[in-house]
Amino acid sequence: MTSSPTSSSRGSDSYGRGLPHLAAAACVVLAAGFALAVFYAPSDLDQGLIQKIFYLHVPLAIVTLGGFVAGGVFAIGHLRTGDRRWDVRSYVSIHLSLVLGVSVLLTGAIWARASWGTWWEWKEPTLVSFLVVFLLYATYQPLRFSIEDPERQGRYASVFAITAGAFVPLNFMAVRMAEPLIHPRVFAAADSGMEGSMWLTFLVCLAGMALLFVALWKYEMTSKHAAQQLRALRRALAGDETAAESRSSAPSVS
Repeated sequence: MTSSPTSSSRGSDSYGRGLPHLAAAACVVLAAGFALAVFYAPSDLDQGLIQKIFYLHVPLAIVTLGGFVAGGVFAIGHLRTGDRRWDVRSYVSIHLSLVLGVSVLLTGAIWARASWGTWWEWKEPTLVSFLVVFLLYATYQPLRFSIEDPERQGRYASVFAITAGAFVPLNFMAVRMAEPLIHPRVFAAADSGMEGSMWLTFLVCLAGMALLFVALWKYEMTSKHAAQQLRALRRALAGDETAAESRSSAPSVS
C-alpha cells in the first residue's frame, strides 16, 4: 500500500525535526573532542604525535560497526511488519557505515605507516577482521540493486542485513579472544595504558562521532522522504491531467 503525500510529509517532518540543532551539537562536540586531543590529551611516549589519530580512527570504527548492527535491527522491523520505511532506514544506516568504513581504513593505514612502517599488517586480526566486515557489506548494494522487483529487493536486502549484522559482534568477540600481535587492546583495562585525560578525550570524540552519524542519517532520511513526496505529487498531477484530458475529449451530449 502506497503512503499518501500527507503521510509522506509527516514522515519527512518527523525526520527533519531538530536536525539543525543535532547537526550543530555534532559539530560542537567533535570540535571539542579534537581540541582536547590536540591540546589536552598527552602524547604517547612511543608513537608521539601520530598517536592522536586514535581519537579519530577508533570512534569512526566503533560508529561504523554500530551502524552496521543498526541496519540489521531495522531490517528485522521490515521483515516483521512489511513496512518499507524500515527497509529504507536499514539501507541508509548501512550506506553511511560504508562511507565511514572507508575513512576507518584510510586513517588506520596512515596510523600503521607512521607507527609500524607499513601500510597494512596481514597478521593482525583486528585489521583483517574489520576489512572482512567492510568487504562483506560492500556486496550489500550490488546485491540489492541487482533485484528489480521492489518487494523481493527489500526482503533479500533485509535478510542480508540481519545475517551480516549478527556476524559483526561475533567477529568482534573472536578477535578479542585472539592472541594480540601488534594492534593495541584499547578497552582492556589491564593493559590499555590510557590515562583519565585520554579516556575523557576519547569519550567526547566518540560522542561527537555518534552524533554526526545520527545527524547524517536523519538528513538522508529526510531527503528520501521529500523525494518520495515529490514523486507522489507528480503522479497525482499526472493523473489529474489525464483525467482532465479524458473529460475534454469525451463527446458532449446535446
